[in-house]
Amino acid sequence: MKELTGIAEQIAAKLIARKETIAVAESSTGGLISASLLAVPGASAYFLGGAVVYTRDARRVLMDISDDGMKGFRSASEPYAKLLAEQMRGRFGCDWGLSETGAAGPTGNRYGDAAGHSCMAIAGPAAEVMTLETGSNDRFANMQTFAATALKLLLKNLER
Repeated sequence: MKELTGIAEQIAAKLIARKETIAVAESSTGGLISASLLAVPGASAYFLGGAVVYTRDARRVLMDISDDGMKGFRSASEPYAKLLAEQMRGRFGCDWGLSETGAAGPTGNRYGDAAGHSCMAIAGPAAEVMTLETGSNDRFANMQTFAATALKLLLKNLER
């Protein structure tokens, strides 16, 4: 968590200095991204909310994305990560939306992605989507790596 909090501190400083806000939707990180951002004192200045969108029901209830709204999308994909980030940004009316969706392990997901697969996206003044493949089936290590990578992706876009 120390590595994650270190990245989050840098993000917090930038968001506070710019008077910008963020909301997070995450899946296989299980809340680590939000926890990292909230671990920084003063988080209420920039963190508006977050959701662990781990199931189809969570997607419908928390994100207001219906099964029909998923036509042409599949979970743990770049288009879905982009949709989640945009949805968080829109629903919270914030400057930045950050999302992560993947398969932490020890096995892959039902969509055919191997353990260690994660897609993440940033929606805001800058936008970016990426896929990470760790090649590992270590659930905890993958969760940490996914969260760190998502936070670094956000930090990189904040530095543009």
